[in-house]
Amino acid sequence: MTTWTDLSAVRPITLSGASGIDRAAHHRLDEAWLSAAWSHPSTRVFVVSGGQVLVDDTPDGRTELVMTPAFEAPVTETHRYFLGQDDKGVAYFALQKDSLPGRMDQSARAAGLREAGLLLSQRDAGLLVHAVALENWQRLHRFCSRCGERTVVAAAGHIRRCPACGAEHYPRTDPAVIMLVTDHEDRALLGRQMHWPEGRFSTLAGFVEPGESIEEAVRREVAEEAGVVVGDVEYVASQPWPFPSSLMLGFMARATSSDIQVDGEEIHEARWFSRADLRAAFESGEVLPPTGISIAARLIELWYGEPLPQSQS
Repeated sequence: MTTWTDLSAVRPITLSGASGIDRAAHHRLDEAWLSAAWSHPSTRVFVVSGGQVLVDDTPDGRTELVMTPAFEAPVTETHRYFLGQDDKGVAYFALQKDSLPGRMDQSARAAGLREAGLLLSQRDAGLLVHAVALENWQRLHRFCSRCGERTVVAAAGHIRRCPACGAEHYPRTDPAVIMLVTDHEDRALLGRQMHWPEGRFSTLAGFVEPGESIEEAVRREVAEEAGVVVGDVEYVASQPWPFPSSLMLGFMARATSSDIQVDGEEIHEARWFSRADLRAAFESGEVLPPTGISIAARLIELWYGEPLPQSQS
């Protein structure tokens, strides 16, 4: 029997594919090893600032992270994050800075995950999402939640330690469920949030609450946002989404009711779409698809049976 997970393997969810990078967590506390790796001529470094990095378009049409040898990188000792090694032993570091460095050739441009995630290789996209997640956490968690003292960076960017009370703080990841709900007619339930542009529809989603299983979260969120009751829930794939610290857990879910009653707070409008309905709405411009980098787009595609049109807004 073919499952949604099998189908998603044919075209992996963006940012969830194998990057080819071993995070090599056992090296994070080895200062001698980190120092040697930083000094090695093969090591590659890039700067992350405000969720953005420098990318460059190559003559053959690819988009790459702008990386330099360590000896050419900007100076920083505090915010130097070890991201891992590839299968050739090349070490990769990210530097958190207040601004991106200039480029003398003027060929590079600043970009974030939303702009460059679909264009980068799996290796570069994996490095970028790791770096952005660490940068977001580091900027937002500078003080100890136990005693209020300013913490210091440790473990090559993956721990913050409190010098006053000795507490260790680790990067947080907030699990969130995102689901494409279908009914007995195989129609898909799509909703529009209050703050989205007119016509933007996507899958429903929400955060997992304390003490709640992910299946329970799927059913609760759909009921709360659209008033629809969900029965079977099938996991498809996950996607790291560091805006600022989410892990999106993607599901297909089967509704046991079809009456819609939106909450009016998060979801302004929700509708059932057949494939023909959705195709006509795309062609007329009545419905705008979610952005291609998002797991929402891929969940809809798995049901829709073909790539969604490119969003223009």
